[in-house]
Amino acid sequence: MAKHGVFIQEEATAAVVPQEANAGLQVVIGTAPVNMAEDPSACVNVPILANRASEAMAALGYVQDFENYTLCQTMYITENIHPVSPVVYINVLDPKTHTKDLTDQTAEVTDLQAVIPMTGILKEGLVVKNATSEDVQLTEGSDYTLGFNKDGYLTITLNASGQGKDAKSLKVTGKQLAPEKVTEKEIVGAYDPDSGKETGAEVIRQVYPKLGVVPGIIIAPGYSHLPEVGIALMAKAANINGVFKAMAFLDIDTTKAKKYTDVKKVKDDSGFTSECCCNTWPCAKIGDQIFSMSAVMAARTAANDADNEDVPSATPSNKPLAITGTCLSDGTEVILDQDQATTVGEYGVVTAVNINGFRLFGNHTGAYPATTDAKDSWINIRRMFNWQGNSFILTYFDRVDDPMNNVLIETIVDSENIRCAAYAPAHWAGAAIEYLEEDNPISDILAGKITFRQHIAPYTPAETILNILNYDVSMLQAALTGGE
Repeated sequence: MAKHGVFIQEEATAAVVPQEANAGLQVVIGTAPVNMAEDPSACVNVPILANRASEAMAALGYVQDFENYTLCQTMYITENIHPVSPVVYINVLDPKTHTKDLTDQTAEVTDLQAVIPMTGILKEGLVVKNATSEDVQLTEGSDYTLGFNKDGYLTITLNASGQGKDAKSLKVTGKQLAPEKVTEKEIVGAYDPDSGKETGAEVIRQVYPKLGVVPGIIIAPGYSHLPEVGIALMAKAANINGVFKAMAFLDIDTTKAKKYTDVKKVKDDSGFTSECCCNTWPCAKIGDQIFSMSAVMAARTAANDADNEDVPSATPSNKPLAITGTCLSDGTEVILDQDQATTVGEYGVVTAVNINGFRLFGNHTGAYPATTDAKDSWINIRRMFNWQGNSFILTYFDRVDDPMNNVLIETIVDSENIRCAAYAPAHWAGAAIEYLEEDNPISDILAGKITFRQHIAPYTPAETILNILNYDVSMLQAALTGGE
């Protein structure tokens, strides 16, 4: 039908809507009380995404035994101290191999319920007997049900109509988790060429293709002070899925670095000197509980990003920490003043200091002081480069295999310059991308390769603020003489 009048037709904008990488996404490798999970075996060496700490607690189990069950450190911190999400957990504690015998545990029955005051007890294979009636074995379901209380202790509730209803005490045997059997070997992990299965840190590869999120911070509290683990995490952070980058937050071994002057040697001896790592020392305390500083800093850094439009431009240094003290792993108190904390920072290690409340203190990656290149020595600038690179990949992956013509070039250049301009001046001094003919010879074009050159300028942190004071005699003279 013929049209009569004035009409408008809108054309789709050429600019691409960006898909941002989550800069502070924590990937935590360690041990969890998976005996409390619905299917303990399904929680081993798989990446589990939790949008709240309560989700992680439900999926993996939770107890406040942070030394043996290291993933619970991050659950506690992100629930109670620095709430931030999501977090990806990788548990390596295998209920099929990391176990020990549970023999003849006796518990008194009160109001048809008995409690075994131990963590890690596995439901599978558990044998429950009526200890007061010639050791009559009871049957789960018809005679009793199993559960766990808030402390992770096994609870046995007798059925009022079951054969154990009159029991005064119960005798329990079976298996119990043995987290002490987990070593650096399980944390580092491996790839099995026969089965194709990955374990430990190798599972990081699965995070993006399986969960659709990009790791930003990788930690292994309780284990990252071990050189084999820390070096493996640095390597993973430098190259994820062949394209992405993250940072490994590591702990300096407090059994070797007992005082602040020991830190540099232990750091160097451990090989924690990559721009892809952020080292921390010592441990943190909250009441009587001891936490790896890497777990505390990771959560604080992610929370800092979340408060900053999910951009890692602001350093976590000098940000308040909700902790009550610092200590060695054995609980020995560590008290640093600003001068000592500054020295630790000059080693390329982040610490905590009490200046009107505890706060993180330190801005340098593990590559410092050997490297002074700004993009590799400052934590926030290194993370900005990671974030920008990851964001670019995610945003323009849909353009891969498009016709290599001016439309493609202009779309990427225009879209990226618009996107980058939105972050100035709040997050960086500026950023710009360009297509240069000299970067794109005909041989590359015929080979299907296109190259752009991008310039970004994140802000360095104001690590030193100096005020020069002097005694102005003329001011004194004017005050005393009335200005005459």
